[in-house]
Amino acid sequence: MTAAGLIFSNIHDAAVPELTGRRTMASIPFAGRYRLIDFALSSMVNSGVTKVGIITHYNYRSLLDHLGNGKDWDLARRQGGIKILPPFITAYDNTTAGRLYTTRLEALMGVMNFIDHCPEDTIVLSDCDVICNVDLQPVMAAHERTGADITLVTADVPAGENAIDSHAEVPVTDKDGRLIDIAPYAGQTGTVTICTDILLVRRTYLRQAVQSAVSHGYRSFYRDVVWRNREQARIFTYGYDGFFARVNSLASYFSATMRLLDHDERVRLFYRHDQPIFTKIRNSAPTRYVPGCRVTGSLVADGCIIEGTVENSVLFRGVKVGRGAVVRNAILMQDTVVGDNTRLSCVITDKNAVIRDGRELCGHETLPFYIDKGMTV
Repeated sequence: MTAAGLIFSNIHDAAVPELTGRRTMASIPFAGRYRLIDFALSSMVNSGVTKVGIITHYNYRSLLDHLGNGKDWDLARRQGGIKILPPFITAYDNTTAGRLYTTRLEALMGVMNFIDHCPEDTIVLSDCDVICNVDLQPVMAAHERTGADITLVTADVPAGENAIDSHAEVPVTDKDGRLIDIAPYAGQTGTVTICTDILLVRRTYLRQAVQSAVSHGYRSFYRDVVWRNREQARIFTYGYDGFFARVNSLASYFSATMRLLDHDERVRLFYRHDQPIFTKIRNSAPTRYVPGCRVTGSLVADGCIIEGTVENSVLFRGVKVGRGAVVRNAILMQDTVVGDNTRLSCVITDKNAVIRDGRELCGHETLPFYIDKGMTV
């Protein structure tokens, strides 16, 4: 079985307006050196999917800068590789005052030309708000073995985690794993099986389903394609048991990042057998730890200068922590400057933020203190 990929870069932007004001969900920085799109893209590349369309909407300049020609993912190819699918007004949009898409199904309506020209048997669909490292090869094998039209990748998540919200889809299956119902999360307790928003869809079925949805004026992929066709179509689920997190708020972004300070959680995400997470390479000098500094329980990228104290934090490339500064439970993005004798707790800084000497900023893990890109405090 052959497969091509489609990644939705924008459809969840409204969930984290603080981080998507100048970028797409796909290009949100994560874990010191990565972007959220790296996880979906790496899962596809590691599984032999070498033709990937990136569906964009707006604010995608930083995404284009990050992806380049795809060479860091071995996707700079004459055949296949990365295909940027920029936004355009479709016939469907013309009936709704020319607006751009807002849902997964509407986005698919706008890239039917890409789908029509794919010779591959299967299309792998993935959102960018999920952080996981899925081996898609056994999923493809199960998809082919069951003769499925759609295979939904699912994950078991404790009900109290940020990965679950009112938009999480909870599937119900029979003993063979075939879908018999699907509904939004409604306050279930214990461990809940939810859709990861990674799907394998038979290409000819996807084409027919999208065209049918257009003719009926439908907008929701899960409700109008998956749920409506659960009896006629062959829809199955496949369970994923690795690291899983969903970014649906600033608090969930903070929580997912802090989980990586646990060694076992890092292993579950980054050190799965033969499944590296690729990202854009940036050559920087090693981090310099000035005598007298103290760093514990933290992830520190290259190019940093540490003169103060850093505890349980994630520092991206090029961060400078001044003398006498104390940084605890913080996420400092690229080229942030923390002044001397500054104290930070539960703080997220965007790129190029400057915190002057002597400042004291404190948030909470459920409501982190956020400093916007390029802002000086």
